[in-house]
Amino acid sequence: MRVMGVDPGLTRCGLSVIEGGTGRRVIALDVDVVRTPSDEPLHRRLLTISDAVEYWMDTHRPDVIAIERVFANQNANTAMGTAQAGGVIALAAAKRGIDVHFHTPSEVKAAVTGNGRADKAQVTAMVTRILALQTKPTPADAADALALAICHCWRAPMIARMAAAEALAAEQQRKYKATIKAKAKAAR
Repeated sequence: MRVMGVDPGLTRCGLSVIEGGTGRRVIALDVDVVRTPSDEPLHRRLLTISDAVEYWMDTHRPDVIAIERVFANQNANTAMGTAQAGGVIALAAAKRGIDVHFHTPSEVKAAVTGNGRADKAQVTAMVTRILALQTKPTPADAADALALAICHCWRAPMIARMAAAEALAAEQQRKYKATIKAKAKAAR
């Protein structure tokens, strides 16, 4: 499975692509950070991010996109910019028929470090170790994008099992309601 991890942001947007193998084996294929000047108008910044993300999607052909979910932020402007960048990325994926999954920062930290409250240095160190990189990815947005991709790659089997279980439960519920309706109709 090829996963594109995205740490969305207006000033710095981390992008990564990894290839998942059997078990927990993952290989980094590419990582970068898209930067936009803070004095540029919002629509231009979003266009720069969109163009870069679309190029990555067309070049790397990911099977799925993993985006950091805006969970909570003290600064409303930062949260809004992060959400807008994430929306642009999700839209680009939807246009290409690529599945999108959102993961919270604590889910990502727990997946790669075992601790949902790990700091950026711990995440970077574990990403470096997991991917057997020669140097630590910098800036932190690059490491976070890789961590998102790793998190999704490792969580994908569980997500698929949950989706299958939910679909089965919905089908069972539909059949049960149809049976009850038929019995009620027959009893009249």
